[in-house]
Order: sequence, then C-alpha cells, then structure tokens
Amino acid sequence: MAGAPAPVLNAARPGPVTQRGGAVVRALIALVLLAAAALSAAWYFLGPVTVTAATPSRGPALEAVYGSGIVEPEVMVAIGPKVTGRLQELAADEGDAVRKGAVLARLDSRDLAATVAEWESRVRFGEAEFRRVEELYRRRLAAATDLDRARNELATATAARDRVREQLAEMTLRAPEDGVILRRDGEIGQLQRPGDILFWFSCCGGLRVSAEIDEEDIPLVAPGQRVLIAADAFPNRVFEGNVREITPKGDPVARSFRVRIALPADTPLRVGMTADCNIIVAERSDALRVPATAIAGDKLWVVRDGRLAEQPVTLGAGRDGLVEIRAGLAADDQVVSVPGVGLRPGRRATVRSGDKP
Repeated sequence: MAGAPAPVLNAARPGPVTQRGGAVVRALIALVLLAAAALSAAWYFLGPVTVTAATPSRGPALEAVYGSGIVEPEVMVAIGPKVTGRLQELAADEGDAVRKGAVLARLDSRDLAATVAEWESRVRFGEAEFRRVEELYRRRLAAATDLDRARNELATATAARDRVREQLAEMTLRAPEDGVILRRDGEIGQLQRPGDILFWFSCCGGLRVSAEIDEEDIPLVAPGQRVLIAADAFPNRVFEGNVREITPKGDPVARSFRVRIALPADTPLRVGMTADCNIIVAERSDALRVPATAIAGDKLWVVRDGRLAEQPVTLGAGRDGLVEIRAGLAADDQVVSVPGVGLRPGRRATVRSGDKP
C-alpha cells in the first residue's frame, strides 16, 4: 500500500549484550579488589613491621631455690600431767614468760595427799617396829628372820611413800627451763590424763623456719646461705634468715628434705605462721636482663640493622618480671619486648622505643 511503513525484519535485541557487559565489569572489579587484597597482604607480611624494643638493662639477679615452711621455736616442749587428775589451778597463760621451776598449773591432789599421809604413817610405824625388833634381836629375844621381816616391811613402806610423794609432786606442773608459754589447752575443772598436753612451751633458743625443699634442688643448698622470706601475715615485707642445717634424711613420699632456717632475734614472725622461702644459691650484681614477656622458650627477637632476627639465648634467674640472659645477647641489642604476629627472620622492622627494663 502506498504510504505504508515498511516492516522491520530481525530487529536487534539489546538485552543479552547489556548482561555480558555487566559481567565483564563485575569481573574487572573483583580482579581489582583481589589485587588490592594481595598487595595489602604482601605489604602486611612482606613490608616493615612496627615493634616495641629496648636494649637490655643491667642489675642484680638472684638464683634461688623455693620451699614453703612453718615458723617454729628452736626448742618446743609439750607439758602435761603424768598422773590423772582434775585441773584445779592455772598459774600461767599464753604469752607468759616464766622462769625455771615456776608453777604453771595444779591438779586436784587431795586424794594423793591423803594417800601420802597414810604411807607416811606406815613408815613411822615400820621404823618403830624395826627399832623394837632390832633391840630384841640384840638381847637374843628375837630371831634373825623377825629382824629381816621388819626391815623388809619398812623398806616396802618407804618405797611406797616415796612413789606416792613423786606422784603428788607431779600434780603440780612446773616450767622445765626459762621460756615462754606458746599455747595453753584445758580449762579448770577438766579431767587431765597422762598423754594430754596442757602447755606448749618454748625455751633455750629463738625462732626458725622449717622448710620443705624438693630433693632435686637440695644439692644446691648449703648452711650459711641467705634466705628471703615472705609471709601472708606481712604482705608488703620481706624478711631475711640464713640456712642453719639440712636434715640428713629426706621424706621418700614427699621427695623432699627439711631445711632449718634461722631467724633474727627481733623477727615479728610468730610460731605457726606459714612462710615462703627463697634460698639464694647464686647472686650476680651486674646481670644482663630483659623483660620476661620477650622470652619465647629459649629464644627472643632482636632488631639488627633494621631487620628482625630470632636469637637463641641461655636463660638465668628471673625476678620481678625480668629474666637474666647468661649468653647469646649483646648489651646493645634491640630486644623486642612483646613479640606479636608476623615476625620472621630477615623482615624489615621499625622500632618504637619502649621503656628500658
């Protein structure tokens, strides 16, 4: 038909082309992101790392053997009755300083006193009887057997009287030496028996610490060594003592030896307190020290000429967050104080100065 528009055959469809173009763009973006991530990772793992480092310090280093112990008197005596009796009087109490022979306590002794009086009467009778028979024997009016019998009866009565007198004396408890009452058990009116402990008594010396030391460490311990002592009762103080003796026989179950540590006369430590003891077996005044946080096993990291190096070292004593380095480290080495991730030998490092240990 004249004037009618001609039909358009096989018109182009833009949809698929647009989708292919978008996929290419996304792929390019992913490649760019991947490359950026790779570069970032390479920079993180291959580029310089910032570390905190400082040179070692010089100072004292103490090598010590540790053991826990108990404060005790050098001489401690348990005092108790040897005969059964009811506690009648207490003449001393905890903390009292007493002289030798001073009365500490008395048990009810009325029954024994009556028994003593009875035997004393028998002894007097026996003495009179022996004198009478002896006189008759001299006059030949009594046989020798009569004299022997009178003599034996007197000896028996005398022995019984002396034994009861001793028991009566033991009803009074006395201090065996000059000393101090550490502890008192028992109250007036209580029945006391042989084997009961009424007083713990300290005499004839000062205080000491008995510490248990592992058998592996005992070869390092010797009399005269200095000991640093800490006690929970005095949390901010350190006391000193010295090794006095080592028991020759160890405990095969606990695998330890007992070490006696002498304390000064003016020590504020008290009997029965627990004590943490560090026996100084070696002491160096000019040791090379680094922070304990720098140590990983028997190695540490150092920065030399701007690059990291892992340095094997020989460790010594450690104290107050510092560890002695016996070998493997120079005094001017830059030691990484707190090693982090990403450290490897040869990697470039930027040093951030830290406090000198």
